[in-house]
Amino acid sequence: MNYNDLERLYDEMKKEFGVEAYKHISELLIRAKEIHKSDWEKHPTPKNDHEQSWKPFKGNALERLILYIIEDAVESLGLKVVRGIKFVKTKPENLSLELKRVKKNISIDYGEFGFHHPDVDLVIYNPNNYEVLAVLSSKSSLRERIAQTGYWKIKIKNDELTKHIKVFFFTLDEDGEFIRQFPISKPRVIAEVDTDGSYVMTEGRVEESSKVKLFEYFIDDLRKLLENGR
Repeated sequence: MNYNDLERLYDEMKKEFGVEAYKHISELLIRAKEIHKSDWEKHPTPKNDHEQSWKPFKGNALERLILYIIEDAVESLGLKVVRGIKFVKTKPENLSLELKRVKKNISIDYGEFGFHHPDVDLVIYNPNNYEVLAVLSSKSSLRERIAQTGYWKIKIKNDELTKHIKVFFFTLDEDGEFIRQFPISKPRVIAEVDTDGSYVMTEGRVEESSKVKLFEYFIDDLRKLLENGR
């Protein structure tokens, strides 16, 4: 199975569920896992079982699906979105001039330890001036990465050159942390306090707040951010 297959599966879901297809990403990943396992069994790796092979694929799968879902809408606002891993894995000399400037605008100053790129999945920026508007992190389970996202929010906010950048989190909420707001769990506290917004991709129950919303509100929030000049 490859990542193009994921897009095909999502397009099939769109035919069935329309604009609410995003609520069924967990189901899509279950189907994808079955296909992935079938392919893996044809060429198993001796040192790893299938679960070990599937886990990194699943993380990348969610990231790529979010990119696939939002890319056209982001570009309709005159913005661009790029995977954060491109800045980490690509040698500086192989980056385009545009992306070199974007990378510079998202890097965090660690003083004597130099500048470092935050661990984020997607970066949204203005191609006219290379200014970064927002960074996005995603995980199927809220607990797995929300604390890391909160850390980067603090670092970005406390740097004069990056403090305007919004930090968003996307999750399938497979642990049910967003079912209710109170009594509040530690992961939800971080989502409410240490992110600029967390967007949930589920057909399950979600008790929304000004910070925690269903995924369908993301583009409207991004549009408002752009209209308000950050």
